[in-house]
Amino acid sequence: MTESGRVALVTGAARGIGLAAAKRFLAEGWRVALLDIDKDTLRATMKALDAPEATLALEVDIADATAVFAAVAAVKARFGRLDALVNNAGIAVFKPVLETTPEEWARVLAVNLTGPFLATLAAAPLLREQGGAIVNITSISGLRASTLRVAYGTSKAALTHLTKQQAVELASLRIRVNAVAPGPVDTAMAKAVHSPEIRRDYHDAIPLNRYGLEEELAAAIYFLCSDQASYITGQVLAVDGGFDAAGIGLPTLRKDGRNS
Repeated sequence: MTESGRVALVTGAARGIGLAAAKRFLAEGWRVALLDIDKDTLRATMKALDAPEATLALEVDIADATAVFAAVAAVKARFGRLDALVNNAGIAVFKPVLETTPEEWARVLAVNLTGPFLATLAAAPLLREQGGAIVNITSISGLRASTLRVAYGTSKAALTHLTKQQAVELASLRIRVNAVAPGPVDTAMAKAVHSPEIRRDYHDAIPLNRYGLEEELAAAIYFLCSDQASYITGQVLAVDGGFDAAGIGLPTLRKDGRNS
């Protein structure tokens, strides 16, 4: 079949990158199940999308195994199939190592790592029926260390390895598994927690000298779920403006105008 009519399940879909991905799937003719723990925001998002025939709202805590399996069952009951799973739901605690509590550590790993594990367990039997794709949303913080992200960065680094593990084991079921690692993106979370000083620091380390857009992340996610990526699995695509590739010296290079 053509990609029109296929079905995607996007977690953390009420806002930000997850919502941008859901909109991209809808624009390409897919049907989309939007899963989120934030009931009020999810309901507002569904009202704004105004696509009742093509969407399904799932008010779920991704770390709750029973609820996740029930959500996938609801997708099957509504749409009859599943072609793509986007594990986007995530939380962050921005604290130094010695100030991060055991409870905060456990909750971040439960959502960011166990959540994708549970969603994959629940979705794989439905995905294998016709073959499909999983995209895990990791982070540049899982590829290189930075301050105040001990739980978040560790969870995303582990999700990177989980992606490769899933890719190797699920290939025989015709399920491809890849990850997208966003760099600094102009999401509501970034706008809330990135001070002007932090934003300047990021610009100093990003070769493209700007934050990414949610729509740019959605484009990468959609590509990895599409037939155009049919021979790609086990990969982590950094969508970060070159942040992971850069070392030191960008501000000096720019100041001297040596590459202009």
